[in-house]
Amino acid sequence: MTLADVNRVNRSVDLLVVGGGINGTAIAREASLHGLNVLLVERDDLASHTSSASTKLIHGGLRYLEYYEFGLVREALQERERLLKAAPHLIRPMHFVLPHEHSVRPWWLVRLGLLLYDTIGGRSSLPRARGLRKTDAKYLAPLKRKGSGFVYSDAWVDDARLVVANAVDAHAHGAEIATRTALVSARRDGGVWRADLSGGGTVEARMLVNAAGPWVAETLGLTGANAKAGVRLVKGSHIIVPSLFDGDHAYMLQQPDKRIVFAIAYEHGFTLIGTTDIAVERPEDARISDDEIAYLCDASNRYFTTQIAASDVVHTYSGVRPLYDDGASEAKAVTRDYVLELDTNGAPVLSVFGGKITTARHLAEEALAKLGFDKPVSRNAPFPYEPIPVGGDDFGGGLTAEAIDWYRDKEWAVSAEDILWRRTKVGLHMTPAQRDRVAAYMEPSHAG
Repeated sequence: MTLADVNRVNRSVDLLVVGGGINGTAIAREASLHGLNVLLVERDDLASHTSSASTKLIHGGLRYLEYYEFGLVREALQERERLLKAAPHLIRPMHFVLPHEHSVRPWWLVRLGLLLYDTIGGRSSLPRARGLRKTDAKYLAPLKRKGSGFVYSDAWVDDARLVVANAVDAHAHGAEIATRTALVSARRDGGVWRADLSGGGTVEARMLVNAAGPWVAETLGLTGANAKAGVRLVKGSHIIVPSLFDGDHAYMLQQPDKRIVFAIAYEHGFTLIGTTDIAVERPEDARISDDEIAYLCDASNRYFTTQIAASDVVHTYSGVRPLYDDGASEAKAVTRDYVLELDTNGAPVLSVFGGKITTARHLAEEALAKLGFDKPVSRNAPFPYEPIPVGGDDFGGGLTAEAIDWYRDKEWAVSAEDILWRRTKVGLHMTPAQRDRVAAYMEPSHAG
């Protein structure tokens, strides 16, 4: 959608959402299901920052139990169950192997944590945790030391596509989605917000939601509103290497610094390894460092027979998580829970601090409740699934011209990067020349 379309269709809206990540699109979906007239603006692409840089998990957060985040884990596990039913085309169950070698936690404590993890969220469709057995050949085969451990269940998600699915469903229920459209400023005027957007347009809105993620404080500054809550920026980086093991499972690897690192079967032929926790000052600092690459390689090499080095890394990505600042001394200990702060000194503005991809739907439900809409509407609502056309020229990796056209015309993709690394991960399976060909196809002269 262009800015001209926004000005024509939605000059006046009930709700203006700033931010096209998982929280912003989930709130837009919840609001549109309530029947509100919604406009979401995102200055870049959907999921172009934090929400496409996760570890790709829908999980309760087993390690959060160590920090007594029982409420967060319970909520996340309940949401895991809902999301498995609502988006089976984007989310699938996954087994996680937790070797006990190199453990910095006693065996009984890990077992107790897994027992609590299996029960705290209520009834689950996933298998309960169990001990690692000598007969678990596929789990044990890649490990250097084939000793004791555990197998438990969580779920994998295509994070960026879940964001797009929220936006698509919001749009299907009347919301307007405007990417490459930034909030320039907003001011209260006669009980409403008047928001100036990049390109020169102005939109009037009864309510405003600030879901700008790492830029939540900066966006508050554009509105002149105040907030008591603060945000703490923590960088998480990942590396992708050729497969370290066969199968579609994952490993949870305990590290000497008491952190955990995941190694996950990824994209048919690769292993995803992450994440790090590095405090940063600016959202723009989302770049992996040589030290982080070395840390993740070492984390993997402690456990797997196949040893890796920086030269084996085929792709990396980093994101800055906008965590609610709870005053924790270490980045790894900062809460992953969220805070919603409502300013009603005139037209309301709701700001989102923190959160995680697993709990975004519930966050959206609470956001609408704070804005006066108490009845939840998305708890049992499935996410749309439309098979992508596969005709036309093959650009490599199975990406066809008709699929590219679909992503551009139906899912707000503008650049080759939008398609190769967010709508799909097909960039991993392409040569540089093939990726360049997609970029040329996306040029405006070709798109018309």
